[in-house]
Amino acid sequence: MSEGVGWWRSHPGMRRLADVAIPLLFAVSTLLLLAGVAAAAAGARSVAVGLWVSATLLGMAYSTVTLVDAVRHRRPSVDVIAWLALVGALAVGEPLAGAVIAVMLASGVLLETRAEARARRELSLLAARAPRVARRLTPSGVDEVPVDEVVAGDALIVGSGEIVPVDGRLLGPAVLDESALTGEARPVERRAGEDVRSGVVNAGSPAQMRATATAGESTYAGLVRLVEHARADNAPFVRVADRFAVAFVPLTLALAGVAWALTGDAVRAVAVLVVATPCPLLLAAPIAIMSGLSRAARASVVIKGGSALERLAAGRVLLFDKTGTLTRGRPTVADIITTGSADATELLRLAASLDQTSAHVLASAIVTAAAARDLPLTMPTQVVERHGYGVEGVVDGHRVRLGKATWVVDGQAPAWVRHARRRAAMDGSLTVFASVDDIPAGVLLLEDPLRPEAPRMVRALRAAGINRMVLLTGDRADVAQMVGRIVGVDAVHAERDPAGKLAIVRAEQANQPTVMVGDGINDAPALAAADVGVALAARGVTASAEAADIVLTADRIDALADAIIIARRARRIALQAVVVGMGLSLIGMAAAAVGLLTPAVGALTQEAIDIVAIALALRALLPARTHTVVLPPGDLVTARRLFAQHHAVRPIVEQVRTVAATLTTDGDLAPARSLQDRLESDLLAHERADEAELLPIVARTLGGPETVGAISRTHAEIEHQITRLRYVLDEIGDSSDPEDVVELRGLLYGLYAILRLHNAQEEETAFSLMPAAAARYDVPG
Repeated sequence: MSEGVGWWRSHPGMRRLADVAIPLLFAVSTLLLLAGVAAAAAGARSVAVGLWVSATLLGMAYSTVTLVDAVRHRRPSVDVIAWLALVGALAVGEPLAGAVIAVMLASGVLLETRAEARARRELSLLAARAPRVARRLTPSGVDEVPVDEVVAGDALIVGSGEIVPVDGRLLGPAVLDESALTGEARPVERRAGEDVRSGVVNAGSPAQMRATATAGESTYAGLVRLVEHARADNAPFVRVADRFAVAFVPLTLALAGVAWALTGDAVRAVAVLVVATPCPLLLAAPIAIMSGLSRAARASVVIKGGSALERLAAGRVLLFDKTGTLTRGRPTVADIITTGSADATELLRLAASLDQTSAHVLASAIVTAAAARDLPLTMPTQVVERHGYGVEGVVDGHRVRLGKATWVVDGQAPAWVRHARRRAAMDGSLTVFASVDDIPAGVLLLEDPLRPEAPRMVRALRAAGINRMVLLTGDRADVAQMVGRIVGVDAVHAERDPAGKLAIVRAEQANQPTVMVGDGINDAPALAAADVGVALAARGVTASAEAADIVLTADRIDALADAIIIARRARRIALQAVVVGMGLSLIGMAAAAVGLLTPAVGALTQEAIDIVAIALALRALLPARTHTVVLPPGDLVTARRLFAQHHAVRPIVEQVRTVAATLTTDGDLAPARSLQDRLESDLLAHERADEAELLPIVARTLGGPETVGAISRTHAEIEHQITRLRYVLDEIGDSSDPEDVVELRGLLYGLYAILRLHNAQEEETAFSLMPAAAARYDVPG
């Protein structure tokens, strides 16, 4: 019946007072009502009337305050209905009805505050965890300082169980609980040199880090700002509901007046006023929208207010940036091509040792690749970084040089260099050439891998109602087209600068509501222009996140599909709650007008309608179908183990191509025979384990054995091809017949293609079901 605590929310300094005053209002009015009932039962009618009148006057006082506040701020208010109902109850000699109305008024406000608090819980918890102090390492020891005093470059120590205060880089290994940002409950192990974001918890022993940003520029401060946006904004649906609620006032007064005029009974007019309740509009709509925001926050999606949630629910065209959105956004070592007898593992160790001192993004990828293989690194000496060319230094007595081919191989272009460049061009990879002791040793190929969950996410978005998907990128057209084909978009626009991306967003916007997804500074104009901008902030709240309406805090883009499903469900529930609640209110008003409801019964009816509407709205908080699935703990343990094996055998896959490319007719088939042994002992054993253990998990999770039919068929084909390879090797013996070598090479290249496709299938269908922290796809192959 009341606008509730809206006027308290408009005064931040009084919110704490409201937390005490509103429950007190409900307690006192309820006590006066019950005491009056007891007095009446004991025969003390005059005492009962006095108590009920007191409760009525208390309700009048509260509604008067809300009305005065509304007039002072020139804001329409429906609390006039409650005020007139209370006055009317006293005027017609219905003090019991007045007391019931006062209790219902207080309980309505209390219900609103409790429901809204429940809906905002996840958002509030996010802001409440903001770190406030940091422990800075100084020559004299450890100083505890306010987090605002930390500057970039400060050395910090984070104790066990403490929150990381600012964004930084680890100076040693750490075990971190990143659940506040990513939703993944399992602690994550981070190595020295890896970035760490503010807001995560140190779940291991004390860790040292170096600050790379101030508190205000760090991830968690940005998230708190996003939460404040979410709290301050009202959805269009809610604003429309407010306008309808205000229009409801003259309808109520007119119906009450007609009932009084036709019957001459003022009690009927009071009953109409009592039962009239726009609460389904005033309470149910915002509670449902806020519940959607809260539910999205639990899915690692921060939506900046109800307006953004409604626009996301209305979106029909989705535009993606490629780098960092559909791809991982971080280069990884895909392969190592060596010259002569150079060993790929040793070359990676030397390169990573040298790159430990470099801040270049490719250097980080090379060091990460070596760390993933547990290679022992040595600190280099005499390091010189030549801008635009590369870096050189001494590692274990060897002079190592990394960089461009023109600098590393002295401008020569032997066959292996041409081969590496051609392969990099076809795959869209980057090259880092290496020499050891001034002798060219090989090249490291780095790529920005596609996110395994991207194709599943695109299919989920189509199922959620997105009918057109467009890929926008500044990358080359051939690379963009390849990514577009794999993930299944409708159109690809490549080689576009920020202005070009903005123009495409405008063009798509002219036809249907648009959603733009990006993660870089160059995406900010397009994000701001789209109907809804979605930014990935897994590695920090950047300009794109500030410009966006929605921020994904976990490094998984399939959270976007969850957000759209949640947004549409919240809006649908808000509409259902409003329609049901207002329908019941109109029926109750009609019943009161014809004399079927007394004022006291009408007040109880009004309260029941409020409870029904709020309960319907709170359904938006309940778990429901989403794109992301949660594996049971036992299945997750099995999936993690098989995922580790999956990466362990990936070098064997690349060895298939290497052996095929180096086959000669000199009769030396030892590399092929050695490969065959590894295929049978390691790779086949893993594929059989996948068939027996992983595929049942996927079938249970995704809805039946048909979902894994293609993978199972590929397992059978892999085993068949490896059997054929063994048969050919046994038949050839030590033959150097060119036709035998051609046949063997064809078998190897065919097997390589099947294995590559199969790995992509498994990562997309099976391993993408694992949480991001559990499935690290930046492990080198």
